[in-house]
Amino acid sequence: MIRQSALRDEIESFEALKKRTEDTRELTQIADDSMEAELVHEIEKIETAVDRLELKTLLSGKYDRGNAILAIHAGAGGTDSQDWAEMLERLYLRWAESHNYKTDVLDRTAGEEAGIKSVTIGISGPLAYGYLRPEKGVHRLVRLSPFDAAHRRHTSFALVEVLPELGDLNEIKVPADDIKMDVYKSSGAGGQNVQKNATAVRLTHIPTGMVVTCQNERSLVQNKENAMRVLKARLLEMKQEEQDEQISELRGEYTKAEWGSQIRSYVLHPYQLVKDHRTDFEMGNTQAVLDGEIDPFIEAYLRKLD
Repeated sequence: MIRQSALRDEIESFEALKKRTEDTRELTQIADDSMEAELVHEIEKIETAVDRLELKTLLSGKYDRGNAILAIHAGAGGTDSQDWAEMLERLYLRWAESHNYKTDVLDRTAGEEAGIKSVTIGISGPLAYGYLRPEKGVHRLVRLSPFDAAHRRHTSFALVEVLPELGDLNEIKVPADDIKMDVYKSSGAGGQNVQKNATAVRLTHIPTGMVVTCQNERSLVQNKENAMRVLKARLLEMKQEEQDEQISELRGEYTKAEWGSQIRSYVLHPYQLVKDHRTDFEMGNTQAVLDGEIDPFIEAYLRKLD
């Protein structure tokens, strides 16, 4: 039913645009000079709508139309890096809000002095994974550090993970014997009930050593379910990466991605610029980007892949 509803909405959007285009074409044949400005404006809006629908056709991956799990991890750079991770958290929450996506913070670990060490966010809505997939990788920030008494320029790094959330959790089978579960008291905000009761969950996938934590819900059962969602998404991503590496190695094109190979740089000093190193697309309005305006970067990446 969910799939049927999504397809119905997609068809209706194409049909509505088709009718809008036909109505505008008919209007141009009978309009006088006084309507020229209005018609030009309407044609520009139609062109924008066509571009958006065209972009959707580039999202043809198996999981592109589904929800996403986004995780941010502070990297090299100490307190500055943790602050940068929190800035990215705000960026993606703003972006999701502007697209009417539902967000659910599944796990969040605060930094010692400022910022966050990591955060995991569920982002729900049509094409959420497809749009966010280009954001996966290392993000680099260059600025005058607010945590440096000498106010020197610092470079900070944060890793952004984007995982597809499985509509059917049974798609990835995880034997119970492969999972070790630890329960502990939450260290985050949530009031006395969270602090008194052991509701936080840590799942360890024994074969891979992969660890997932979840502590944002008051219920142990909810935290366990959310942790399993993230674990299965990461196992799926690992499986896909292994397949991609095997294919690339056969083609002779595979190069391992290292921590320092950032996909995008955000420079706030000595000049203002955000540049994507994969597409060379750049924007000078850094504040707009930090406020969530990343669609131009996503579009440039998707069109380059096409």
